[in-house]
Amino acid sequence: MEDALKIEAMEWKQGGCHCGQVKFRVCSEFKQVLDCNCSICQMKGFIHLIVPKENFELLKGGSELEEYRFNTKVAKHLFCRHCGVESFYVPRSHPDDYSVNLRCIEAVDFSQVELIPFDGANWEAAVKKTFKN
Repeated sequence: MEDALKIEAMEWKQGGCHCGQVKFRVCSEFKQVLDCNCSICQMKGFIHLIVPKENFELLKGGSELEEYRFNTKVAKHLFCRHCGVESFYVPRSHPDDYSVNLRCIEAVDFSQVELIPFDGANWEAAVKKTFKN
């Protein structure tokens, strides 16, 4: 019964980049997100909604994406080559998932979302603390 309730709480929402060349849809409860203080996330204002790949669908613009990697070169930062917005990427912490920027998703009620601080400036320790599996 608990799984059925969780499925009902999930919903699909659309999003994309600033210029509209990249569009996607994502399925989530839209209840908890991570606010990372690492150098790149802090500069971009990225708010992380991490979802399994099966809960993400790129609708348009795959050929419009450019990739940027730094440091360990594990994370695949993807941004629109026209407007420069990174609306989603493949994170180092979850290489089999996507991290979607909550700010790039349409019709999200931010007052209903819990913002969880993530100490990305101390990445290794933060991953161990935050993602205990």
